[in-house]
Amino acid sequence: MAIDLSDRRALVTGSTQGIGYAIAAGLAAAGARVLVNGRSTERVDEAVKAIRYEVSGADVRGIVADVTTAAGADAVHAETPELDILVNNLGIFGAKPVLEIDDDEWRRYFDVNVLSGIRLTRTYLPGMMEREWGRVMFISSDSSVVTPVEMVHYGVTKTALLAVSRGFAKAAAGTGVTVNSVLAGPTHTGGVEDFVAELIGDDVPWDEAQRRFMAEHRPQSLLQRLIEPPEIAHLVTYLASDLASATTGGAVRVDGGYVDAILP
Repeated sequence: MAIDLSDRRALVTGSTQGIGYAIAAGLAAAGARVLVNGRSTERVDEAVKAIRYEVSGADVRGIVADVTTAAGADAVHAETPELDILVNNLGIFGAKPVLEIDDDEWRRYFDVNVLSGIRLTRTYLPGMMEREWGRVMFISSDSSVVTPVEMVHYGVTKTALLAVSRGFAKAAAGTGVTVNSVLAGPTHTGGVEDFVAELIGDDVPWDEAQRRFMAEHRPQSLLQRLIEPPEIAHLVTYLASDLASATTGGAVRVDGGYVDAILP
């Protein structure tokens, strides 16, 4: 299967590390002109340099902007007025008892995980529709439908993305633009290593900590291991291509599989 994204302009939010970085590298490897985004000049520059090293001939550059704010989104739009591919990857997560989550924390999770993607999609979708080609993706999570007891605030925001992506897909109906959410399962990133250490203990060797995390906190997984970021990126790269032209309004799974058929 040959995926050619030559000359397609792509933005991946929150792409200096983890899943976002892997997606940016995957799109660049397929020929897209990729814009890496983060809030730190140093980290953006490091990510751009790393992708250029990893992907020979990569057409990649960076933009430093806090896209959780309207000003940050405006800065991105001023830098790149038109996009062909928008991947709303930026997100935060953490463990906290639901009864201890105050209003400010609920708002912070909504602003980062939901509103940032809504704002950018509202900005770029009309142009895609006019040009009759475009791809928008929201990186959701299996937590959207199997909400972990320790991360209800995170799960709620990821559930919201299913409705958001479906609504934007309906707005773009018949235009050649697709909008989908990608339900990622527990993924091996630096942040997740810290999260696992918080739940299991930072004195437990990583292989044992990962095994215990999956067995005790994600026992429904058929994969029975953390997913690697490039495995998420492979699906996103496919959805960004012409090959996925008939897939829209969907919640596409790359979650490692579930013991019971509980996901769409």
